[in-house]
Amino acid sequence: MKQSSVSVLFFLAVLLVVAYPSPAQDSVARTASTRETRQVKVITSGGFTAAFNILGPMFAQATGIEVITEYGSSMGGGPESIPVRLARGETADLLIFNGRAFDDLAATGHLRTASRVDLARSVTGMAVRAGAPKPDISTVEAFVETLRAAESIAYSASVSGTYLSTVAWPELGIWEEIQPKTTRVVTERVASVVARGEAEIGFQAMSEILPIEGAELAGLLPDELQQVATVVVVMTEHMENPEAARKLVEFLSSDAAATVVQSTGLMPVALDEPPGSR
Repeated sequence: MKQSSVSVLFFLAVLLVVAYPSPAQDSVARTASTRETRQVKVITSGGFTAAFNILGPMFAQATGIEVITEYGSSMGGGPESIPVRLARGETADLLIFNGRAFDDLAATGHLRTASRVDLARSVTGMAVRAGAPKPDISTVEAFVETLRAAESIAYSASVSGTYLSTVAWPELGIWEEIQPKTTRVVTERVASVVARGEAEIGFQAMSEILPIEGAELAGLLPDELQQVATVVVVMTEHMENPEAARKLVEFLSSDAAATVVQSTGLMPVALDEPPGSR
């Protein structure tokens, strides 16, 4: 780990220890029931996974609150997607997902909608295999040419891919032309498919491309086509540990956590707000 990353993590850990007393510092009696509530279960979508895989353990170490983490896409019919998990009766204290899925998930009755907190903004990029040429997609014209020239194209079954396949590509008039060489990736990261050489190029949130070994970010969608999404965290109606969940939400949306969030390819909402407004 780079020295700068170590410094950031140490700084955040210190802040957490000050903000959230550890079990040894906690004055609450250590009854069995209290120990049971010192945990929080989170289901996070791919866009926030890299950030949460750093921040979740930090929060747990500083507070003594166990963080149980599971993963699922914001939408789509995959067996591990958040909508499918909820439909089959799975529960969690917190859900982290692309805000474009908020209304549909809220309609299921599983969310405490008023608890929504915006964490970060996400943009869509294109992945290529590590070491491969990086085609130009900086303009709409170049983007279209790259799509036409590619032998195979992968796209996400979640929010970013749904937008491309149902809005952007049809509106550009190229969907029927390129559809036969596209693959809708349901159960894994698009960049993983690209890294294995099963697709020449692939499209997904930048934060989901960057962590994948064997794949590289070739560029972002042109501004005219970019659909900036918001990553949100929401408490659920089935929440078992509201106090632990509240503390975790406060941390994830804090200025301190923003540095880690930004390092994973997301734009933290915390950095957009003027000082003293939080």
